[in-house]
Amino acid sequence: MNKDQLAAMLKIERFPRSSGYDPQWVVENNMGPNALWLTEWLCERMDLKPGMRVLDMGCGKVLSSVFLAREYGVQVWANDLWISATENWQRIRDAGLEERVFPIHAEAHGLPYAEGFFDALVSVDSYHYYGTDDLYFKYFRHLVRPGGQIGIVVPALMKDVSVPVPQHLARLGPGHGASWAEECWSIHTLAWWRNLWERTGRADIEVADILPDGWRQWLDFEKVVQLTGSHFFDDEILALEADRGEYLGFVRMVARRKEVDS
Repeated sequence: MNKDQLAAMLKIERFPRSSGYDPQWVVENNMGPNALWLTEWLCERMDLKPGMRVLDMGCGKVLSSVFLAREYGVQVWANDLWISATENWQRIRDAGLEERVFPIHAEAHGLPYAEGFFDALVSVDSYHYYGTDDLYFKYFRHLVRPGGQIGIVVPALMKDVSVPVPQHLARLGPGHGASWAEECWSIHTLAWWRNLWERTGRADIEVADILPDGWRQWLDFEKVVQLTGSHFFDDEILALEADRGEYLGFVRMVARRKEVDS
């Protein structure tokens, strides 16, 4: 597959900004669903302005961080645990963003930032790994200034899953064959996420919605990655094809830290 063919497969009308990026770079640095599509969807409902300080939490291989810096002119602290800061620094330098994107290697419960330092907090396809703790949102939100926004996109359930899980969902765990991987229990419904944040009384919910046909976009990207021979998950493709949006999709949550905590 040549670059033009790959670009055509990754170009969708729903996410025009994402189409401007090197498709090979997007595929080679993917760590799951298309980070640019999801970041673009999230930022549609965030008030990002040039010069703002933004935390990109769980940035992976900095696709979302590069997008934020280029598209909105913000300064980005690209925080990840699984990818080293040195490795991400090379990607940042290759993108020519040394003065706007700063790589940080830190665990979600030990973040080295001052309270209120950021104008906005962003997390794409990672918050469900650490943010399901009842107390985490209170900790996380203290990093953004009063009045600042907190935005996440996470894989989500369209309705609750019972035990045992539906047979087709048992394929969702990467490399686990017929096993529903333990980490899949961190995937929740929109109502679950909204309740988790609202009951803290620490922020006002501005957006809580589901990406229309999110399952299809997830599946389409996995198939593109598969065609390129890059790392992909057969289990996810099989589960998404069988599910067709009955259970699987994406949730977007945007909240604003209250000016005065209740």
